[in-house]
Amino acid sequence: MTYDVEAVRSHFPALTRGTAHFDGPGGSQVPDVVADAVRGALTSAIANRGRVTAAERFADNLVGAARRAMGDLLGADPGGIVFGRSMTQLTFDFSRTIAKTWRERDEVVVSRLDHDANIRPWILAAQSVGAAVRWVEFDTDTGELPPENVAQVLSDRTRLVAVTAASNLIGTRPNLPQISGLVHDAGALFYVDGVHAAAHGPTDVAAIGADIFACAPYKFLGPHCGVVAGRPELLEQLRPDKLLPSSDAIPERFELGTLPYELLAGTTAAVDFLAQLAPAPAAAPADRRARLIAAMTTVDEHEDRLRSTIEKGLSELPGVVVRSRAEHRTPTLLLTFEGRDVLQAYEFLARRNINAPAGSFYALEASRRLGLGDKGGLRVGLAPYSNTADVDRLLSALQEFLAVQ
Repeated sequence: MTYDVEAVRSHFPALTRGTAHFDGPGGSQVPDVVADAVRGALTSAIANRGRVTAAERFADNLVGAARRAMGDLLGADPGGIVFGRSMTQLTFDFSRTIAKTWRERDEVVVSRLDHDANIRPWILAAQSVGAAVRWVEFDTDTGELPPENVAQVLSDRTRLVAVTAASNLIGTRPNLPQISGLVHDAGALFYVDGVHAAAHGPTDVAAIGADIFACAPYKFLGPHCGVVAGRPELLEQLRPDKLLPSSDAIPERFELGTLPYELLAGTTAAVDFLAQLAPAPAAAPADRRARLIAAMTTVDEHEDRLRSTIEKGLSELPGVVVRSRAEHRTPTLLLTFEGRDVLQAYEFLARRNINAPAGSFYALEASRRLGLGDKGGLRVGLAPYSNTADVDRLLSALQEFLAVQ
């Protein structure tokens, strides 16, 4: 399908300022329709959720619409969609809740490839009950996380395995369906960090085999909040700490306090925006889930073309080391430079209005395992609004940086 990136870019006011944004993995720019939805919610008559007054119904309808939108985006049951302040906050909440079911000498598995938000909450929860933590290592040469590495650390004491759907540092997309099969055969739960992955292609939580899938709309053109998609039958079994008068229904049981209605309105708008980024399938033009699959497939192809162009250009520049090498990965490249500091590259690009930040980006374990310490590398990430002109500017600027002694 033809992808009209300039039509897409016309919806992003931030892009009119002339900056080339390769910082999407840390948070995408936001289209006008999302900002309009947030403003519309804030300026409408609104109240705590209910079905008596118009203001109550407005709030209740916003929440229901956001659950359905995220269900369509993720291929998940809307009845298992939980909203929170961030993926980190939600994962801490779920780790504390799930840990209530663990006993001393149980085992929890985490991966060196992951963002710390899918590592530290589980380590701390394990420590709180005397459970052991076992680590899955990834291959530093290829960036791959082979399923057999997961299999090696599973046992009859494994209670939960936490693995990313895509590394926010080097882009690796592990084989989640195969990993989930191993995890479930061991009788454990599978918690997936989908924050980075959900922005870069179709997501199908059921096909992945995740019991709980966490993501964040601000990575895919939406506002700053967190989302968890859990199997409703699993959520029914979990008993989080909550206020006595608050609802014990699913999924409200996990949502502490009043929800940010304006952010949920923006989340729905972001999903609807994504759904119209490609022509609707002829067989199901009104099916938002089908439109999202088509659109996110097209976005993935667009970003992959640009990634290939960047990689070809980088291969012609002396002294550039590309750390993103997995066969299946997102359009996210981690770069280091022989004899040059990545912070210098970051600052050099910033002076030319090119945003490509340097760091470990909370993937501290991965950065250290790659031998990059806490400093990490220069991260170049693509988004639905990235275009060829952005890529040309990046490559020209990096060539200039490497020529300066």
